[in-house]
Amino acid sequence: QVQLVESGGGLVQSGGSLSLSCAASGFTFSGYAMNWYRQAPGKEREFVATISRRSNTQYVDSVKGRFTISRDNGKNTVYLQMNSLKLEDTAVYYCNTNVGLENYWGQGTQVTVSS
Repeated sequence: QVQLVESGGGLVQSGGSLSLSCAASGFTFSGYAMNWYRQAPGKEREFVATISRRSNTQYVDSVKGRFTISRDNGKNTVYLQMNSLKLEDTAVYYCNTNVGLENYWGQGTQVTVSS
């Protein structure tokens, strides 16, 4: 079965950096786009970044130039490098993919940015 396991969250000061990882299993990782979403307290879950099978990337405007999504098909892992973090980046970050007709999510990893 499809499993997505995020790691790398934590507490960081404003302006700092964090790198998130999402280890995937149960499907042919290289054949699917991978996504990062986030959900801040009291807000709806929002799209952050996506990387296609061919490693084309797209980002929400609020993170462009600060976040970088990448993938390692040999390790079945997708990454999110987050630089110049802001208070408003505080959220639970989720890894996501769509395989067939199913939408899969990881358990999430907390990112907290402090002033």
